[in-house]
Amino acid sequence: MFKIRQRFPANKLEHIEAAVRTELAGCGVSIKPGARVAIAVGSRGIANLQLIVLEVVAWVRQQRGEPFVVPAMGSHGGATAEGQRCLLETYGIAETKVGAPIVSSMEVVELGPDAFMDKTAHDADGTILINRIKPHTSFHGPHESGLMKMIAIGLGKRSGAVAIHRRGVEGLRELMPRVARRILERGNILLGIAIVENACDETLVVRAVPASKIPEQDKLLLELARANMPCLPVPNLDVLIVDEIGKDISGTGLDTNVVGRLRIAGQPEPSSPKINMIVIRDLSDASNGSAYGMGLADITTRRVFQKIDWKATYENVFASGFFERGKLPVVADTDDQALEWALRACEAIKPEEVRIVRIKNTLRLDSLLVSEAVRKEIAGRETIDVIGPVAIWEPL
Repeated sequence: MFKIRQRFPANKLEHIEAAVRTELAGCGVSIKPGARVAIAVGSRGIANLQLIVLEVVAWVRQQRGEPFVVPAMGSHGGATAEGQRCLLETYGIAETKVGAPIVSSMEVVELGPDAFMDKTAHDADGTILINRIKPHTSFHGPHESGLMKMIAIGLGKRSGAVAIHRRGVEGLRELMPRVARRILERGNILLGIAIVENACDETLVVRAVPASKIPEQDKLLLELARANMPCLPVPNLDVLIVDEIGKDISGTGLDTNVVGRLRIAGQPEPSSPKINMIVIRDLSDASNGSAYGMGLADITTRRVFQKIDWKATYENVFASGFFERGKLPVVADTDDQALEWALRACEAIKPEEVRIVRIKNTLRLDSLLVSEAVRKEIAGRETIDVIGPVAIWEPL
């Protein structure tokens, strides 16, 4: 194997706090003195999330409002109030760290057909959303992962998640935006803080969007996010080895946009990339035992199997309705055995022609290992540096 480094466009926001303050100052939204303001937070793996939440809390207090944080994560955290509070803490969102109390509840208010809103947020004087905008791992449309999805599913708690996910891809692509607009009309959303990240998982854009402009900006910023997604160095592989999957990495454990697999009944698979065998080696600690998405792989390890919390995993499976993604792959006792089994599926290929890539996870595609056949294909690319030959399990 050869260690390589992919160099993606390095544009990023240098002064996060200042950018958030500037955006909030110019967004045209004000807080009445004494108003209780819910700050909705819930998505995993967002760079600089704690800094952004701190600035929003400070902005509300500067206007003599009373901020508090509510989890807006649908059915995640085992669909319990305590589980969602604990998940926020793993993101660095705790009262002692952001200066505002965390109020976690699964109780909702119904605002129309399939439209639910966290009761604590609904009963406040206003709600501010904080979420990253990026391509979704189950469907593609004008609105994917972002502010609209947080309104319809995140703030909808388990009720909102089930109402939309039970309709499968159609629910996400068609129903979710309609529900979000209904809640924008009938709820108390003040504004959203939209975040876009670059291919290196760094903050690229932070934008304060008034409620009336959320549908428009959510759509526009999705295209910016799509243009800045990372990708594998080649589109066709015999074996992809993924060191870790987890809910903190992607809603599906590993990003379907990166691995080219949806595994949704009735939906066509992506045309690229094409990967014969996917091996997953570990489950991230921050995933808290949820192995949702393991069904996207062909082989896993005993290490992963022993970390699985089946209740948490199946809660995500049932909420999404995509059962293939919750199925257990073939379980190998060791990493070597997992690789051996994957290569058996490629037995007609000469060893020197086997195309293998190993990555840490689908968020980290800058430093990776490639086999000789892949190294030859990428030779000479200006955006890739070949560092040198290494053993297959060399730390990334």
